[in-house]
Amino acid sequence: MGRTCEAQGVRREVRFTVSRADNARAAAEDSLEDYAFRYVPRTFRRWSAGSVGVTALGSIAFLADFSIGASVGIEHGTNNAVLGILLASAIIFIVGLPIAYYAARYNLDLDLIARGSGFGYYGSSITTVIFAGFTCIFFALEGAIMAQGLHIAIGIPLWIGYLISTVVVIPIVIYGMRALERLQFWTTPLWLALALLPLLWVIVSDPGAVSAFVSFTGASDGDVSFGAIVASAAVCFALTPQLAEQIDVIRAMPPRTRANRRSWWASLLFAGPGWVLFSGVKQILGVFLAVYLITRVDPDLGARAAEPVRQFIALYESIMPPWLAVGLALILVVVAQVKINVTNAYSGSLAWSNVYTRLTKTYPGRSIFIFFNLGIALWLMWMDVFSLISFVLSLYANVVMAWLVTIAADIVINKHVLRIAPIYPEFRRGMLYDWNPVGLTSVGLASFLSIAAFAGLFGEALRPFSVLIAIGAAAITTPLAALATRGRYYLRRRTDGIASPILDVDGNPSGERLRCHVTGYTFERPDMLASAERGALGETQYVSSLALTLDGSDRYMLPAEPAPWPGMPTGWTSDETRRSKGRGG
Repeated sequence: MGRTCEAQGVRREVRFTVSRADNARAAAEDSLEDYAFRYVPRTFRRWSAGSVGVTALGSIAFLADFSIGASVGIEHGTNNAVLGILLASAIIFIVGLPIAYYAARYNLDLDLIARGSGFGYYGSSITTVIFAGFTCIFFALEGAIMAQGLHIAIGIPLWIGYLISTVVVIPIVIYGMRALERLQFWTTPLWLALALLPLLWVIVSDPGAVSAFVSFTGASDGDVSFGAIVASAAVCFALTPQLAEQIDVIRAMPPRTRANRRSWWASLLFAGPGWVLFSGVKQILGVFLAVYLITRVDPDLGARAAEPVRQFIALYESIMPPWLAVGLALILVVVAQVKINVTNAYSGSLAWSNVYTRLTKTYPGRSIFIFFNLGIALWLMWMDVFSLISFVLSLYANVVMAWLVTIAADIVINKHVLRIAPIYPEFRRGMLYDWNPVGLTSVGLASFLSIAAFAGLFGEALRPFSVLIAIGAAAITTPLAALATRGRYYLRRRTDGIASPILDVDGNPSGERLRCHVTGYTFERPDMLASAERGALGETQYVSSLALTLDGSDRYMLPAEPAPWPGMPTGWTSDETRRSKGRGG
């Protein structure tokens, strides 16, 4: 009887192992997956640096920038709004630069970067959910703008417009990065022409509109106030997760070499943190358009002057017949919203797929999460989230900045200044602890303090400064938490058991390919670890991070190693990274 039970147990374990291997093979073979929870290999990164940059910048054609700028301008006046936009843009650029560099240099999305930047293998799931929520919220805001355009131009009811704006992106998003690259390349010139040419004409031909813009006081008394500047910036800070969507594209950057160094850096700066420069300009133009509507078209429009559809219809009507103005405004809205919402849906599907796969050890395919993401966004549209745009974005900005400042502070301070964290952004299960208190403590404390300030618990005087509290708390707590824990929770192993270096002579992730003994497929060196399961002759076998992600038995994971100097900061990098030092790394 005992032998029978033991045999049944062995058969169950074999079936379980086979199903996990089959699941890993299915994920590896899925042509639509776009490396949702994996390092992006060289074989996929076939585009030039310039092409990747254009694709990434194409996604910032969204019109919510105009609406956000208009909203803060109507409330706080031109001077406070513009200064707030500039403040937010400068901080977002500074925070985004180190994160974008790591994404482009090591070909990782933000979740994989967060794993080795203070959060741990499972800990980063929390931040990925934060980002996934962003994609839903912004899809809803952008979809609502498209529905407004359909309603005003051709009378389609808003609830049907919401449905149309959701469904229209599905055929493109299904095919991932390749389809996105083609869409952004062909539609960007059209968008630029429709958005900028009539705007330039009005600025040149109507100097009075510029004067009205400069002197507009909004609902304020017109005085420049630091509180009003920060309150304006707080709404803009909610756009910061757009960086993660830029990263989903720039992680496909080609290896940086001496031959492409200039184009590589230019694409990184403009398409990575530089997206906020274009975004800030659009927000300021949004203030201008709202003022134009209120002072030149209809003084009674009020908050409706923040609707981009009305802004561009009024803009076009100043230089062409109304029927043509409405038609062109509709084309602009549809093109802009499809461009950004395919990116929202794509990035959201990557994020949800990543979290689900890690937590359940199963991979149902990225396509399922496209519909999950779109379902949440459609529900938000039907709940009229657009009418609460300022409140929702101001509240969300507190958590967003706590999250991204924590990652940036870990990269800059903990990795490069204190050197208490490994410089190489480790992401592989088996090399990481499940949870790292550094990032979790920083995000938790910064979010709590900033939301408490936003709710008025520290008094009305501090309420406008809630986002700055989040930024300051995260920047201070991240290095303090690393020092308090002595860096011991960053890596569970110093080496991955593979003799060859993980970086090539130029400091790029190696293109060497190794065979995974679980799936039978070959993967590039940065995706691989030595397996705890030896071969038939006792030889070292290799296992992919994909197979480890989908394996719940831990049978292939090498045992943890103690820190090199117990009780002291572990300011070391992996052996593979050290071997690459001095060779361009």
